[in-house]
Formats: sequence, structure tokens, C-alpha cells
Amino acid sequence: MSEVLKLEAPWPEVKEMLKEVNVELSDEDLEYDPADPEALLQRLAKKMGRTPVQIKAWVESVSFNKGKAG
Repeated sequence: MSEVLKLEAPWPEVKEMLKEVNVELSDEDLEYDPADPEALLQRLAKKMGRTPVQIKAWVESVSFNKGKAG
């Protein structure tokens, strides 16, 4: 089952917001293929010690809050 990310901003903007919120994330960590969002969620979940569901909520939250999500 593939999760669809609901983003308020284009991915390049969201990617930069995520890097501002979590400076440990690299461009490689944040590689995103809209056809396979599960790969991004799994990679970030492993790196950040969270579940893919938590990562999806976090990414979407950052997108909607323009980088103010924690």
C-alpha cells in the first residue's frame, strides 16, 4: 500500500523546510519520487526512529505550517 503525501507547497520547498527543522537530514535522505512516497517515509522513519505514519504526519505538518512544525 502506497501512502500519498498531501503537501501544501511544492516538494523542493517542503524539502528545504524539513532540512531547516531537522538539520541532520540530507538531500539523499529527502529524495522523493511521487510514484513511490513509501520509500521516503521508510527512509526517514528509520533515520529518525519514528514510524512511517508519524513521518507522513510530520512532513505534511511542516508543509502546511510553513516550517513551524516540531
